[in-house]
Amino acid sequence: MGDVGEVVRWLQLNAPRGGPDEVSQLVARAAPGIDASEIVIYLADYTQTLLVPLLGAGLDRDQLPIETTLAGRAFTTLDIQRAPDNPDRVWVPLLLGCERMGVLEIVSPAAADQAMDGPAWEVAVNIAQILVNRRLYGDVIERMRRRMPMQVAAEIVWGLLPPLTFATDDLVVTAILEPCYDVGGDIFDYALNGDVLSVGLFDTCGHGIKASTLASLVVSAYRNARRCGLDLVDTAISIDRWVRSEHPNFFATGLLIELDRRTGRLSMINAGHPGAMLLRDGKAVRELPGPTVLPLGLGHLSPRRPRVHEENLHPGDRILAYTDGITDARSAEGEQFGLDRLVDFVNRALNDGLPSPETMRRLVRAVVGYQDAQLDDDATALFVEWQPPHLPLAHLRDLAATTGP
Repeated sequence: MGDVGEVVRWLQLNAPRGGPDEVSQLVARAAPGIDASEIVIYLADYTQTLLVPLLGAGLDRDQLPIETTLAGRAFTTLDIQRAPDNPDRVWVPLLLGCERMGVLEIVSPAAADQAMDGPAWEVAVNIAQILVNRRLYGDVIERMRRRMPMQVAAEIVWGLLPPLTFATDDLVVTAILEPCYDVGGDIFDYALNGDVLSVGLFDTCGHGIKASTLASLVVSAYRNARRCGLDLVDTAISIDRWVRSEHPNFFATGLLIELDRRTGRLSMINAGHPGAMLLRDGKAVRELPGPTVLPLGLGHLSPRRPRVHEENLHPGDRILAYTDGITDARSAEGEQFGLDRLVDFVNRALNDGLPSPETMRRLVRAVVGYQDAQLDDDATALFVEWQPPHLPLAHLRDLAATTGP
């Protein structure tokens, strides 16, 4: 097997010399370095139902369904996949951190050899980094991920969103948003600063460009307050004032969350939003308290400052937040998807041991299918998971003080 370190260095040195259109050709040229005849990049489309090949000259591939192919299984399970009847081919998840981008198809006579897994992962991680770095300089990657024209309202929102998944050793944040091509009112953001994870999920009133314009203001005001060092209460007040100032006839519901990853202490303000669910030991334990303040933009109607709800999480706990487009989705018979169906779906997904991003993908696909792909409102769901690798160390200081040298 070739020198994977040399292949990675070659990719890093040569990637900045070309545009996004040339990434697939660059990767194809690197294939012989790991004894492969072909390396093909597949990226997930916006709905996460298809894997679409990013093809260079001389390559011919079809798009692949995520639900029914080995390539799709690599994407959903985050495991390398091989087919016994096709031993010269291996499918490798294409990840940046825990952000699922797609898969790599590596064609090699050594593909059946488990010793290829390490080099394949290393190449895949490097290619994911190149894709993220180069896609800002052209539109080819955006175009290929779109199965239909995107409306301007959706263009605004997707341009503001952070990556759908972020993870550290002790935290996971993952979210999903539908309909991909015509969203407007839902938006989310998160940031990890030191030991505090901040998460905001917002649902603005209205539809189309007006809703997306308000969503842009809300998430920008949220980021501004957070970066100015405001606490959770003053952050909610700041967003409320900006909405009232610039869009006096509109409002937004929202969840503002802060999680101390050392202790598991969760603080939350619910501004007229659907409640969040606390998930523990593979099942939904209970719904967290509902609104603790009026929707953002309506704060002047109450003399009270926003109230913060606090919760002590257990290791492994998850918070499921969602917008009403999930629970209010209706079947052809007019029956709502509802909270009970949402809880049942999530419980089954957790018991199946699915990765959190895959749980989110399947949840939104279930909601879309329940409504026959005709969503009346944006449907957004977000997971926050706290899984500390060890207990906080404060107790060791007490132990040292009592035992001493």
